[in-house]
Amino acid sequence: MGVAAGNPMFSMLFPKQSPKFAPLCAIVLSVALIALAVAGSTIPASAQGQSPSSSQAPQNPNQQDAPPAAGGPNSDNGPYAIPKKGEEAPPPPPPEKPKKIEGIPDYSIHVDVPLVTVPVLVTTKDGQFIPNLKKENFKIYEDGTLQNINDFKVEEAPITAVLLVEFASTTYPLLIDALRASYTFASTLKKDDWVAVVSYDMKPDLLVDFTQDKNAVNGALNMLRMPGFSETNVFDALYDTLDRLDRVEGHKYVILVSTGIDTFSKLNLDQIIKKVKNTHDVTIFPISIGWLLRTLCETRGCTGYSHGMASLGMASIDWYQADNQLQTFAKLTGGRFYQPRFQGDFPDIFRDVS
Repeated sequence: MGVAAGNPMFSMLFPKQSPKFAPLCAIVLSVALIALAVAGSTIPASAQGQSPSSSQAPQNPNQQDAPPAAGGPNSDNGPYAIPKKGEEAPPPPPPEKPKKIEGIPDYSIHVDVPLVTVPVLVTTKDGQFIPNLKKENFKIYEDGTLQNINDFKVEEAPITAVLLVEFASTTYPLLIDALRASYTFASTLKKDDWVAVVSYDMKPDLLVDFTQDKNAVNGALNMLRMPGFSETNVFDALYDTLDRLDRVEGHKYVILVSTGIDTFSKLNLDQIIKKVKNTHDVTIFPISIGWLLRTLCETRGCTGYSHGMASLGMASIDWYQADNQLQTFAKLTGGRFYQPRFQGDFPDIFRDVS
């Protein structure tokens, strides 16, 4: 009390004539306590509103912010940009109807056209492409009258595709097979095709966004020289690819160059199959690699090569399981599973895909 009495600042805050200010201090103290009580009562409500739901669907383990339409990726690993298809010209105005001239009757001209072309794209109710259709699968009616189909052919149309390549620190034969298949696919591209290139090991890596420049695609494949990890997380990479393709309009294709072996994905097989089933307008064409290595190991019993977590106890059943997974992805989306034996099989495979 002696120190407080000798301190002028203390005297200014708490003057000796305290009885005069006692009611005022009591009122200020009461208002402060009420404000603290109101603020404290709102804390549990806001915290309660932020509690996450426990029944959420599986999320993309590699999800990133989407770039603007027709823009590039935000970084080397950014999501796909929407292909810039070009703005369509506005339709021309309808021609003016000629004025009727008195005394001249109306005439109509009827012309028989020998052949009419009818472009057709056949898909399932989920938007999946149905291949291998023949002339006998179609009937054309005009005003209820069955018409004769004189010619039927399958034409090549521009595609929007993602080349998803397994490129991990496994073994030299697998890397060579992956590069051969990728370069062969790049050589079959047409000038109007849109293609993005993604490699994966532990995680997917976007090498080039959607482009029509074949040199850019080859340049991206030239970057595949030093794989980082020996893991091959095909489930996570495929989920990420399908997730980002949702922003792209029209029918899309995924060319999956892979062994089909998944070693360390955060997602399981049931989750990736559910994702494939729920994805519309996407067809997957898996290209299996490593056939010669598998044949060599089955005949000579070699099991010492590296394939991530699967290196320990790798057996033939693991390869059969990988084939079954790739076949399932193709079957669910209307695609086709390919298993080339030799290098010369790749050109025929990609011509068939086209």
